[in-house]
Amino acid sequence: MDNLIFLKLGGSLITDKKRPETPRMDVLIRTAVALQTAFDINPELQLLLGHGSGSFGHVTAAKYNTRQGVYTAEEWLGFTAVSEVAVRLNRLVLHSLQTAGLPAISFSPSSTAVVHDGHLREMSLAPLRAALAAKLLPIVHGDVAFDEVRGGTIVSTEEVFAYLAAQLRPRWLLLAGETEGVLDSTGKVISHITPANFHEIAPALGGSHGTDVTGGMASKVKEMLDLTAVQPDLRIRIFSGLTPGNLTRLLISPSTNIGTLISSMSNE
Repeated sequence: MDNLIFLKLGGSLITDKKRPETPRMDVLIRTAVALQTAFDINPELQLLLGHGSGSFGHVTAAKYNTRQGVYTAEEWLGFTAVSEVAVRLNRLVLHSLQTAGLPAISFSPSSTAVVHDGHLREMSLAPLRAALAAKLLPIVHGDVAFDEVRGGTIVSTEEVFAYLAAQLRPRWLLLAGETEGVLDSTGKVISHITPANFHEIAPALGGSHGTDVTGGMASKVKEMLDLTAVQPDLRIRIFSGLTPGNLTRLLISPSTNIGTLISSMSNE
């Protein structure tokens, strides 16, 4: 899978994170068209798509504190409620992609994930490999998961991607959000983040504009740097999925200088 790309549609991109359970259908439709255009240009494109939960899963998960553990009957009821809203958003994403003519198929992490005290240990890979081999577009998403220590918890799309990246070895991981990239304290896009400059810029990264039980931008950048530490050949790009042309351009040529590049090396 030398040409495999992972693409995440951020929860802030596809939902209004300040309004519970509010999808941005116009963005979903435009995104689906952009993906279809990329496949038309490059029929050999291999893509695994993930999306965040935004104002769907995060708001409900925060209400029941699901990330920290599930023990009581009320918390298990909340666990099922988080599952329902996560799947509901996933179905909206799936429908928009299929309407655009893409052969999209969903894989909910809760079905196969094995988590130990908040750490994703295992997921079933054979169905995903089969979907990619058949030239389908597999979709994963942030989801609930059973936890061997906590009973239940939340796994973020980034955590799912980190696990899958170690197994499937994508060339690029593209993170589409609503901002032009990772911004410094003045609002300027940081062009390149590496382990060498992360501690210098981390204080300026801040959190999330809406409810986010999996951490804000600083947490996500740190997770991505940790991923490049164990996979030095992986390149990660954070960019705006709202800017016309960005998504198609990066799927065709991920090295295009758009947004923020995250890598293990400084000389790129």
